[in-house]
Amino acid sequence: MKRWSIPAAALVLATCSMVPNGWAGEMKATMEAVKGDAKAKAEEVKGEAKAAVEEAKGNKVQAEVERAKGKGNAAMEKAKGKVKELKAKTE
Repeated sequence: MKRWSIPAAALVLATCSMVPNGWAGEMKATMEAVKGDAKAKAEEVKGEAKAAVEEAKGNKVQAEVERAKGKGNAAMEKAKGKVKELKAKTE
């Protein structure tokens, strides 16, 4: 009986300790994706705010430039979030 109890206990311990690590990786991946989306929204809002200021000044061209910068920065932040999400999934 003793001969089987030690390997059985080791197997149960190894199995139970591996499950939360998988869940933690998924949780971290989800958090990275959410952070990337939030940062992307923030960058887009910054671009819109700067565009509104430029339009108030009468600079329509500069307003479009600021709007485009905001959208570009948003896309970059979203891509960074996706990279971090994939990295977290592989850990």
